[in-house]
Parts: sequence; structure tokens; C-alpha cells
Amino acid sequence: MQERYRIVGTVGVGGFSSVYQARDMRFQNATKLCAIKEMVIAVADPKVRELTIKSFEREASMLAMLDHPTIPSVTDYFTEGDRSYLVMELIRGKDIEDWLESRTDIVTQEMALDWMLQLSDALIYLHSQNPPIVFRDMKPSNVMLDNHNRIRLIDFNIAKVFEGEAKGTMIGTEGYCPPEQYRGISTPQGDIYALGATFHHLLTRKDPRLEPPFTFTERPITAVNPSVSPELEAVIMRCLDYSPENRYADMETLKQILIDLTNEAVVQEATRAFAATAVSSVQHPSPDAKVSTSPSATSGAAPTAVGEQQMKPLWQFKCEDEIRSKVAVANDMIFVGAYDNNLYALSTEGEFSWKYPTGDGLGSSPVIYQDTVLIGSSDNNLYCLQKANGRVNWRFATQKSIYSSPVVRFDHVFFGSDDSHFYGLNAKQGKLVWKTDVYSPVRSTAYVSDEYVYFGTEGGYIYCLEVSNGNSKWQTQAKRAVTSSPAYKDDIVFAGSVDNTVYAVDALSGWVIWRFRAKRPIISSPAVDDNTVYIGSADGNLYALDLDSGRQEWLFETEGQITSSPALWNDAVYFGSTDHHVYCLDIKRGKLRWKFKTGGAVISSPTIANDIIYIGSSDHHLYALPV
Repeated sequence: MQERYRIVGTVGVGGFSSVYQARDMRFQNATKLCAIKEMVIAVADPKVRELTIKSFEREASMLAMLDHPTIPSVTDYFTEGDRSYLVMELIRGKDIEDWLESRTDIVTQEMALDWMLQLSDALIYLHSQNPPIVFRDMKPSNVMLDNHNRIRLIDFNIAKVFEGEAKGTMIGTEGYCPPEQYRGISTPQGDIYALGATFHHLLTRKDPRLEPPFTFTERPITAVNPSVSPELEAVIMRCLDYSPENRYADMETLKQILIDLTNEAVVQEATRAFAATAVSSVQHPSPDAKVSTSPSATSGAAPTAVGEQQMKPLWQFKCEDEIRSKVAVANDMIFVGAYDNNLYALSTEGEFSWKYPTGDGLGSSPVIYQDTVLIGSSDNNLYCLQKANGRVNWRFATQKSIYSSPVVRFDHVFFGSDDSHFYGLNAKQGKLVWKTDVYSPVRSTAYVSDEYVYFGTEGGYIYCLEVSNGNSKWQTQAKRAVTSSPAYKDDIVFAGSVDNTVYAVDALSGWVIWRFRAKRPIISSPAVDDNTVYIGSADGNLYALDLDSGRQEWLFETEGQITSSPALWNDAVYFGSTDHHVYCLDIKRGKLRWKFKTGGAVISSPTIANDIIYIGSSDHHLYALPV
């Protein structure tokens, strides 16, 4: 064909079109395969035929301009006789309708959220074109799971050009098609409906083509699939609302809700803290352990045996709720936030000094600036308090919760908010210097270099902003949220993502240098030394990766999830796990030196100062451990 393409096989055959596997003979010394879609021109009238071919060429040109990882690339098109042809990237894999039929197990919520987010990215891209491109025929057989377990859209319904449809007739597939498309009306809300129908089918195994139209409410997802939460079911059912105006306003809105559900699921699983194995009694300290004498003090934990070693806490201090954030240490003072809304100030011996109540829980970690301590709260405010007594110097209000921890440099404080903005303030007065709209919540804590600020967003981007004015230098897209806080070394930025991947990105250009894929999402933030990147994953492993290549050097497996971020001290790496333990490993080989058992999941990250490890637990305690 065209003196270029040789057909070598058939991929699929339909009523008006067929797809063939072909070899591109322009590559004489290599086997370059592609897919060729053949469409029959089923009209007799010469004028209509000419208009049909022009319409095909116009849509083929449009598809050739699309550039998205979920959308197969179009490289050529042509017409021969009564057939037109579209040359595309060959996708190896199986469409998810065939995939579903080949399995007997259920589709889990984790898998469904992963796929829905990938498709949401594709639909956002299509709907953002000018004019918007409406896919019109989302269904399991038009979605492929390739050999790399990535979702791909494989049929843009271009064959409809050749079917001689009259204006106002139905476009799409019965069962997945929204009510308005039966009247020939195609809008982005129609794609939202079809996405909901697709995942209702996958999660229930109930093919909507075999059911009365628009009866999804009669087949509740949670009744047949226990892995699905009521929250995800509610999202899908809203997608399937009969009236377009009652569905989500756009795919961006839907994607953000899916991101929130994904992150909530990871954190909830972590904070459940393996409740089935939770300790049922209070452990008691050794006689020489130091214990806070404030009203909120509690008894110490029992020493933990590791081989011949006995790990004893120096002291522990009890708050009124979980400690998820990281401790700040300044001279003879320790500061820690808890989900009881309070920022606590303690002596380095664990003695209570003061506490300041904010209006909501503290997931942000405190930072020291001169004679003050700064911390963000879920009550939407960033607080600047006097170290000595907890009195407020200033308070800065954002529009939503602050989980991002503040970073101070150049007498400015930098932080993000769930209001989708990143802020630069004067650290002395709390006055706004600049703020930048990054279009999704920021829970990552920034790394601030001499010129740039690096951080991740819940929308799945790693951002680089100019320190001086907040202008965007570059942004690099991950597939899912980047809650992990970046580390920086040798002009490379390192961060993890909920898409299970660790990214190494060139700090000046944003180009991805390497990727490493774990088995489950990554919320943990990396720690870096001269040659190695250390990072935890919800798959329970702490990974040591070669800094230059991303090659795995070693891994250490725990019995829980690792959302805690590792800390390096001398020749050891320290971190917590939801299996209730704090771990110390040999930094070179990843061998266990000791582990200390707390009474709950350890989501908090360790701070090390003066040969003492400070780390919180969901058992409400802050522990001081010797290195």
C-alpha cells in the first residue's frame, strides 16, 4: 500500500472498518510495525463521497496533532479507491473487555482508580483542545491495557465519518451512551457519563448492553464488589446522572476527586496501622528512662530486642491525638504538632513547656526561624509563634487546609495550600510577597535552592518556580499525585508519586533523567547522600537507588507500609512503618541493626539531633531514642 506498507496480519474486523498489522518498508534494516485502520466509504453519491473524504482528512489531521501518552500516535493517512486508511502506532496488549472476560476475580478499587485517573488525564487533554474533542464512545472494548500495564484509548470513532449518519442520530454504543447522545448531542459531560458506565461494568461485571437503558441505580456496585468504597460508588453514580448538569462540571473536577479518593485510601490503609496486630496493653519503661512530668506525660515503652541488642527509649511524651508530622529541634527545645490541634513545645529531656491550640489538626511540620516557630494547620492558617512562650507573632490565612510544611530561606517562608496556590511570604511580618496558582492542592514540602523552589502537587506535577517572583520555570507531569517532598543533589530533583514511581528530574530543564517503579504508591520523601537515594513505599519496602541511574542497590522489607520519610545519620538510615516499628538499617547494605516497637503506626518521619532520634507515632506518643 502506497508503496510503503506491507500487511502482515489482521488485528480486528468491524462493520465499516478493519484494523491490520503492517510493516513500514521505509525502514529496510529494521522491522517497524504499525497499525492501519481501513474504513469503507459506504456512500454512492460522488459529492457526498468527496465531502466524506475531506471530513476524514480533516479528522485524521486533527488526530495526528494529538500528543498524549494515553493516545496512540497517528503517523499517516491516505485514500485508495473506495477505502480510506489511517496509520497509527501499534499497541500490543488486550482491550479491557477481553481482559475482564479472561478473568474470574473482581476489579479492585485500587485498580479502578488507577485506570480512571489515566483515562481522566486523556479526556482532560482532549476536552482542552480548541475546539474541544469529545471522545463519544468510551467503553471497555475501546480501552486497551498495553503490555506495560498502561491504559490506552484505541478508537476515536473516526469510522463514523463513513457511516453516512444523519444529523441528530445517536453516536456511541447503547448502554454506555448518555441519554443526550441518543439525540445526537455530544458534549464533554457525555464522556463523563460513558466513563462512569465503563467502570460500573468493570466493577460489577454487569454488561449495560444487556440491561434496560439508564438503570444503573438498580445495580449497586457495593452489593457485588466489597472492595469498592461508598465514596467511589457515589462518584461513579454521579457520573451516571441522567441530566448532564447534575454530573461533574468537567473532567478536571472529577480527576481531583479521584486523586483525593486515592490519597485517602493510601493514608487510611496506613493509619489503620495493622489494627489486628495492635498491642493490647500499655508497655512500661525501664527504671532509668526519663519521662515527662506534665499532665500529658505517659509511661515509657518496653525495650525492644533485636538480636542481642536492647533498644530503650530515653523518654516519651503523650499528646492527645496522633503525631504524623516531623519534629523541629532548636538548641534545648523540641516542637511537634499533633492531630489534637496543638503545637507542643518540650525540653530536650521531654519536659512540657507550652502548647498552642490551632483551629484544627496539624499535619504540617514545624520549622524554626530565628526566635520563632512556624507551622501550617488544617484550619487554613500559617502560624508564626514565639519559641519561648507560644505567643502569636503573626498569622496568615489561605482558603483551605495547609498540610505542606513551611520552608524558610532568605528571610522568606515558602509553603503550599489545599487552595491550589503556592505562597512566598515575608517571614518576619507574614506579608504576602507572591502567590502562584498551581491548579491543584499542594501537600508536598518545597526544596528551596538559591534561585528556584521545587515541590509536587496533588494534580500530579513537579513544579519549579523562581524564588524571587513565583514565576513558573518548568513543570514535569507524573501520572498521579506528588505528595512526596523533593530532595536535591547535583542539579537533580528527586521525588516520589502515588503512581508508584520515583522520578529523577533535571533541576534546570525539568527533563526526566530516570524513573524507578515500586509496587505501590509513594508518599514517603527521599533522602539523598553522595551516591544513593533512599525512599519508602506503601508496598512496605525501603529502597536504596543509585543516584545517577535509578538502579536498585538494595531494599528492606517491613510488614507494613512506609509513608515515613527516611533520615540519614552517619552510617545508618532511620524510618518508621505502619507495622508499628521504628527501624535502623546499615546504610550500605540495608541490613537491620535494630527496630523499636511503638503502640501504633509510625507515619511520622524521624528528626535526628545530638545523637537522638525524635519520632512520633499514631499511638499519640513522641519518642526519643538513641541512635
